[in-house]
Amino acid sequence: MRQSYRIIPIYTADVSGVCSALYELGGMTVMHDPSGCNSTYNTHDEIRWYNQDSLIYISGLNEIDAIMGNDEKFIRDIEDAARALKPKFIALAGSPIPFMNGTDFPALAELLEEDMNIPAFSVPTNGMHDYVYGAGIALAEIAERFTNPESRCTNPRSLNLLGVTPLDFGPLSHVQAMKRSLEQAGWEVVSTWAMGDDLDALSRAGEAAVNLLVSSVGLRSAEVLKRKFGTPYVVGAPVGKFTEKLVNILEQTVENRENTVAYLSDRFTGEAEITLIGEPVTMGSLAAAIEMQTKRPVQVLCPLRETEGLLSLNDAAVRGEEELEMRLKSAKNIVADPLYRPICPPESRFYELPHIAFSGRIYLKKLPVFAELCR
Repeated sequence: MRQSYRIIPIYTADVSGVCSALYELGGMTVMHDPSGCNSTYNTHDEIRWYNQDSLIYISGLNEIDAIMGNDEKFIRDIEDAARALKPKFIALAGSPIPFMNGTDFPALAELLEEDMNIPAFSVPTNGMHDYVYGAGIALAEIAERFTNPESRCTNPRSLNLLGVTPLDFGPLSHVQAMKRSLEQAGWEVVSTWAMGDDLDALSRAGEAAVNLLVSSVGLRSAEVLKRKFGTPYVVGAPVGKFTEKLVNILEQTVENRENTVAYLSDRFTGEAEITLIGEPVTMGSLAAAIEMQTKRPVQVLCPLRETEGLLSLNDAAVRGEEELEMRLKSAKNIVADPLYRPICPPESRFYELPHIAFSGRIYLKKLPVFAELCR
C-alpha cells in the first residue's frame, strides 16, 4: 500500500520536534538548512514564537557550501553567536540536504564543545521522521547530560512529567491544568519535560519517585532516567475519569518498581463504536477515559511511527493516507483533528479534537484542555 499523502497533511517533522522540546531550556538550537525549516517551524509548529524568546537559529546553508561541504563556516557562525549569547548548551539538528551530504554532526558538536567549553550535542534528524522522534532524542540528551547524578528521591509521592510539548498539549495553561489534577491527587511534580520549567528544574529529575510519560515523546528520556537513577515509569496522561486509575497505578509503580502502560489494562475489545486518531499515549489515555464513562469499545488509529508497546489489541498503527482511509470506512464516530475530516466517511459522526502537531495554529482557539476532556 502506498505510504503517501494527497489530501491530508503530514505531522510535524523531527527537526521541529527538537526545537519544540528544547525551546525553554536556555540552549541554542541550530537547524542546518537553507532556511525553509525555520520558517515552517516558527509559522506553523511553534505557538510560543511571538511571546517567548528562544535561541532557535538556521544556518542559512547555500548551494556552494552544501556542495563543497563548508563546515568551517557553519562552526564559525555558531561560535560567533555563542560568544555573544552564552547559551547553556548548543544543539545541532540536521535536515535533508546535510543528511544527503553525509555531514558529520557528532564530530561538529565535539569540536564546538572543545572550542567553546559549552556542552554541545547533535540530534540525528533529517526531516524524514515525525516530531516524536526528534523531540524524544533531544530530551534524552538532556536527561543524559544535564541531570544531577547525585540526586536522590526524598518524597515517595513525587514525579516528573515527561514528553510535554505544545505540539501535543497546546499552551502552558493546558499543561498547568494537567499538573493541578495530579497535585490535587497528592503528587508533587518535580519537573516538567519540557514546558514551564528551565534546565535547572530538569536537572533535579533524579529526586522523583516515578516518571509519568504523558506522550510518546518521553519514552527515550524515561529510559535514560531509569538507567541513571533506577526511576520506574508509567505511561499515560491524566484525562477525565482515567486520572483516578492513573494515580492508583502510579502508587503501585512506586512500590513494585515495574514500568507500566497504564491505559492498556482493562481496555475493551470487539468492534469499536468510537475511533480516535492521533498520538498513541494521549489518544490511548482518552480512549480509556471514554470506555470508563460510556462502556463502549474505542479504537485508536496511530499514524505516527513510534507505537511499539503503546497500542491495545483494538488499536492499529497506520502508514499513509490510503491505509487510514480504508480503516475509517466502517467508523461510526470519529474523534480527530479537523483536517482529517475530508478522508472520513460522510455518514460518520465527526468530533473535532485539534492537534497542533498536525494542523498547526489553525484551530488553536478551539483546542480543549486535554486533562479536562470527558468531564
